[in-house]
Amino acid sequence: MTETHPARLSPGDTAPAFTLTNQQGEEVSLADYAGQRVIVYFYPAASTPGCTKQACDFRDNIAAFASEGIAVLGVSPDGQKKLANFAEKEQLTFPLLSDADHAVSEQYGAWGEKKNYGRVYEGLIRSTIVVDASGTVELAQYNVKATGHVAKLRRDLGLSSD
Repeated sequence: MTETHPARLSPGDTAPAFTLTNQQGEEVSLADYAGQRVIVYFYPAASTPGCTKQACDFRDNIAAFASEGIAVLGVSPDGQKKLANFAEKEQLTFPLLSDADHAVSEQYGAWGEKKNYGRVYEGLIRSTIVVDASGTVELAQYNVKATGHVAKLRRDLGLSSD
């Protein structure tokens, strides 16, 4: 089997445009956030322990990001109903987007070969891309850890940790 590594984004790249459906069944586009910084984070599956921890960290820091003019979008291969249940259960106040065919995840380099307990398979790579106000990649982080990632991201973006 040949290893597949998606083309990863780097700072300075133009962020690929996308439109996906959120947990309420509404379309959300990256273009909706033109002129604003956006954190687009990719996570493997709603309601799993790591993804729940990461989503709750974003939820708990949403005011700090908003005060800096930064929006947060979560993207996973989950369907809209599963995302709606996840958002309601965890009181998530930011858009969770369904990328069921993983086309957007592939464009962002967040879909590819993974290894888990010796098994190799294709799947979502936990990743975070920060897009600046002009639509350019400001920060691209791949294979991030679910726990502690939001605090690290705040440091990387130079945000205060109040």
